[in-house]
Amino acid sequence: MTAPRIDFYVLPDRQDQGRALLACRLADKAYGLGHTVYILTTSEAQAAALDDLLWTFRQDSFIPHERYPLVGNESSPVLIGTASPAEVTAQVLINFTLTVPDGFEQFERVVELVDQQPEVLSTSRERFKQYRERGLTPESHKL
Repeated sequence: MTAPRIDFYVLPDRQDQGRALLACRLADKAYGLGHTVYILTTSEAQAAALDDLLWTFRQDSFIPHERYPLVGNESSPVLIGTASPAEVTAQVLINFTLTVPDGFEQFERVVELVDQQPEVLSTSRERFKQYRERGLTPESHKL
């Protein structure tokens, strides 16, 4: 198994929905490229908010998604939940939490969302450092 690609997407500001909208845009792009996605959130409330936002963030887009754990047997290409990534099968992990998630190694790509809120900035620097300590080479993309 090859090591995942780690990408930090850094927003220039700290708008209320900035990170959430970025998560939606990146999930949309990954889905459009044929990838499966798991968006890891810190709470059920955050998962519900992202679930709602994926329906409305862009007028002309449809991203088949559902909450994890799944209710039925069929899985959507985009899943949103609070469960450990080790339980989920997907290619791309969008980390909406402030820690390095357990099980991130199983994904082809890990996406970290950063805005200019002090807590988000400081925890993202720590995650960047932790990935490097594990022998990975994270990349930063200033938006």
